[in-house]
Amino acid sequence: MEKQTVNTEEKPSHRRKKVFVEGPISPAFVGDSIAKHSTMMNIGAHSIFLGQVRKDVIEGQEVVAIEYSAYTEMAEEKFHEIREDTFAKYPLTCMHIYHSLGKVDAGEICLFVFTSAIHRREAIDACNEVVERIKQEVPVWGKEIFDNDQYVWKENK
Repeated sequence: MEKQTVNTEEKPSHRRKKVFVEGPISPAFVGDSIAKHSTMMNIGAHSIFLGQVRKDVIEGQEVVAIEYSAYTEMAEEKFHEIREDTFAKYPLTCMHIYHSLGKVDAGEICLFVFTSAIHRREAIDACNEVVERIKQEVPVWGKEIFDNDQYVWKENK
């Protein structure tokens, strides 16, 4: 009888990172994240996406804020899956994803995706793919709040 071998080698897994931030993501936090990478000499490019709450007008009413909620356990799992898939597909040096929960006023940042690689194309392509997957796959919902405290549920586009 021939002995069978099973490949038990797993692809390396990155540690789970905290994604959710209560309230808006501050410009100082973004700046600090960028500054922390200035000592990493193997990085040639960063790509950054900042999602900002717009002051849209919907049926004559101005959006003054979005209140984000999530099925956090499932969302954290999905964020981790997106991270792992992206690291497997692109030669990234590092990646950071932060998403707001709670109320974020118009003009404030609600999503921060930061990818780094040796070359720009990989950093840019990975960042774009992560943002698109977040919008399509992660169970995060936004309630667009008007100045009269009425609201509508936001559609991801």
